[in-house]
Amino acid sequence: MTQEFALYGLANGFSAILAEADALWRFMGGTGSVMSLGLAALGSALGIGIAGQAAAGAWAKEARAGRNLSFTYIILVGMPISQTLYAMIVMNNLGGVLGNADVAVNSAGLLFGIGLATGVAEMLSAWMQGIVGAAGIRALSDGEGQGLAFIIIAMGIVETVGIFAMVFLLGMIPAA
Repeated sequence: MTQEFALYGLANGFSAILAEADALWRFMGGTGSVMSLGLAALGSALGIGIAGQAAAGAWAKEARAGRNLSFTYIILVGMPISQTLYAMIVMNNLGGVLGNADVAVNSAGLLFGIGLATGVAEMLSAWMQGIVGAAGIRALSDGEGQGLAFIIIAMGIVETVGIFAMVFLLGMIPAA
């Protein structure tokens, strides 16, 4: 009887270890999912902050000159927010996979990597877009509004990196 009890206890202990391991792997996959949004939001905040500072300076310059303040700068300031949306789309798709325990445990490293890669790509895309936007705001201010289309195209090229990252990484998410 004691041997059976010992085997039963060993089996329960092994099951508990496996359950903990499953929880760890699911946590790892979930962490990647959340990191995608957190890093992208960080990049958007940095990009918006950089472009916003340039806009504030341009508005001050326009006010000193007695000119109307340009609303166009708001467009350039707001553009880096879209990368947070792209990361949220990836995060939501990763969340669908995390709901399936088998796939989540077996693909935890992949899910973590997709989340991390998405977050870093979107963060850098938004950050750089804010830098381009800041330079564009200074150019518009100095050039009295000339060149907006070229600035939007340049910012759109940077945005494309974020779009490509989202699309390609969505394609790597395993089916649930």
